[in-house]
Amino acid sequence: MSETPENVLQRLFETLESRKQADPSSSYVARLYDGGIDLILKKLGEEAAETLIAAKNPDRAALTYELADLWFHSLVLAAQTGISLNDITKELARRMGRSGLDEKAARGGQ
Repeated sequence: MSETPENVLQRLFETLESRKQADPSSSYVARLYDGGIDLILKKLGEEAAETLIAAKNPDRAALTYELADLWFHSLVLAAQTGISLNDITKELARRMGRSGLDEKAARGGQ
């Protein structure tokens, strides 16, 4: 059975939420939560850097792997801070059909 992207993300997010109660000695995600926001941000920064490096190389599989790590750790951050998958998808949906330049200008961006 092939999973839809939505199902995969929802199941992953539910797993991440459940790991908040897990033993840090038996769960990587629980260890991240136990380390607090600083550890999660450190790991997210590492994954972002690895994604940038992979993007500069012609290895599509490596870039896919790093993007998956980046998404994964971004979702860990979201779960840690109480932001739901629904919150994120609502924000993305709100932006659809709107110019990225207009969106940025509305937020005071350049």
